[in-house]
Amino acid sequence: MTEIVRIAMWSGPRNISTAMMRSFDARKDTCVTDEPFYGAYLEHTGIKQPMYREIIDDMDCDWESVCTAMNGPLPQADKTIWYQKHMPFHMTGPIGIRDFPEHRHAFLIRDPAFVIASYAAKRIEVSAAELGYAKQWDYIQYCCDRDGEAPAIFDSAHILAEPEPMLRLLCQKLGIPWDAAMLSWEPGYRETDGIWASHWYNQVIETTGFSASVSKPPMLNSAQQQINAECQPFYEKMTLLKMVVAD
Repeated sequence: MTEIVRIAMWSGPRNISTAMMRSFDARKDTCVTDEPFYGAYLEHTGIKQPMYREIIDDMDCDWESVCTAMNGPLPQADKTIWYQKHMPFHMTGPIGIRDFPEHRHAFLIRDPAFVIASYAAKRIEVSAAELGYAKQWDYIQYCCDRDGEAPAIFDSAHILAEPEPMLRLLCQKLGIPWDAAMLSWEPGYRETDGIWASHWYNQVIETTGFSASVSKPPMLNSAQQQINAECQPFYEKMTLLKMVVAD
């Protein structure tokens, strides 16, 4: 019997998380799910993010029901890998990483200054809590304690700089075969994209692969600098455990 692999990729927002979902979706053996707890998060917190009403109306907003689905049969019976794109800051209800004991967990991190600047470009104000660095670090500590070693932690800047070696390393860490199809994909929207894609995915829908990132530090105002100061300590802790390609 073929082994079924469920991957939970825990990522902060504005962090090539959708491009990574595209990368896994390009594999013939993989199906993908886009932020399945987003609706529950919005309904539970009452936060008025863009399209919040449409998102709540479109999704299953019951924490336990979504959790059961993510641990259940794959959406496509002919696939053997299920890549699930999750946001740690969404997990404000009774469900958390401990409810996915059979998943293979990975973490995508990014310098918070760039994340904050990306939100600012969309004219959206955020808090440190909404960027999820503290929760992401908490989940990483859980994996370290459970497994006796650090999970797969990858900095988006390194993936953009060296896509193939970094993705090869990610596959190795997750225990799945490397597939060169992960390096490119067709542009455009997908049926698997969340309903929010029309607002957030305007750049990624034009991509056909990973491209070099902007390395110049962004300019932040005083309020944004405070948020950055709250997030940086967690990011710095995570960078000490991140995966790097051996020279």
